[in-house]
Amino acid sequence: MNKLLSAFGPVMSAVILVLAGIWIAGMIVGPQLIMVEQSFWHKDRGGDGVVISFDIDRLYNDIDMLSFDRSDAEALEPSSNRDEKIAGIEARITEKQTLISELEALESTPKKVYSFRNYTMMGESHLLIFLKTILASVAVTVIAFLVCYPIAYTVAKLATPGKAAILMLGLIIPYSINELLRIFAWLMILNYNGVANYLIGALGFEPVPFLESGAGVFVAMVYAYVLFMVFPIYNTVDTLDFSQVEAARDMGAPMWQIHRRIILPHAKPGIAVGCIMTFMLSAGSYAVPYIMTRGTAEPWFTQLIYNKFFESNNWNAGSAYAFTLLVACIVFIYLMMRLFKVGIRDIAQ
Repeated sequence: MNKLLSAFGPVMSAVILVLAGIWIAGMIVGPQLIMVEQSFWHKDRGGDGVVISFDIDRLYNDIDMLSFDRSDAEALEPSSNRDEKIAGIEARITEKQTLISELEALESTPKKVYSFRNYTMMGESHLLIFLKTILASVAVTVIAFLVCYPIAYTVAKLATPGKAAILMLGLIIPYSINELLRIFAWLMILNYNGVANYLIGALGFEPVPFLESGAGVFVAMVYAYVLFMVFPIYNTVDTLDFSQVEAARDMGAPMWQIHRRIILPHAKPGIAVGCIMTFMLSAGSYAVPYIMTRGTAEPWFTQLIYNKFFESNNWNAGSAYAFTLLVACIVFIYLMMRLFKVGIRDIAQ
């Protein structure tokens, strides 16, 4: 606070604090609190209320069908039979509208009931999908680390400045293309008749069903989120004094031991940040698993959340599912901090 005051003065500091407070309350805390509150209640219409609502919906559907019949009758040539048919249809529509008015008068206003119903309705099948999504996201995180750690170390300590710049450009330039286009590119590459299987067939092997087996999801996710693992590790490894590595070599330490005892401990904050970012992006991804399986495989948990919000129009259950995923991400962050023995300040740096 003192640094803020000395740098900007009391007026600008107050403006900055107000804007920061509005941002935190309006964009971070507020939406989360609304989602949590909505996840703990549901509308209770009572047993009779559900039946009445169902009857009202059925009557509205009947009126729609009768409206189509009336349009067909009006298209006929003018005749007494045509007029009688239209009059009969309009009488039935009026009758059903009267019934709707009577039922709507009996329909009770739904009560807002707080309970854990939105969480308990998840069921065994959705719970299994949730667990599979979490495990798959952990697997994506591990694969991304195994791929990105050698790249980050090479760019930070082994490559010349020119080669390091080329490697960085090779990583960054593809990200100027929309994420969906990059995913569709991998879909074409890993398709049964795609480039990868063409090369495998040229070597005399049978085509590999990358998409059907789910391997395509892991490949596309690692590629989609590779920068979020590479850059944090690169930033921490780049600050390492390389003389420590040279001293360990002079003492006869093998390279694997140098990485285990010197480089990896130094890179812990970057590894923790990379794992957290990759896991959260993977667990919250909707487009990658849907596109890479063509929507035919078992859904990712985010697809269930989307269906609850926009297909079932059940925002309470969708909020419960979303909050469950949020809790899982918070638990993962806590575990990463404990595993790598880093704090919030280390991660922020």
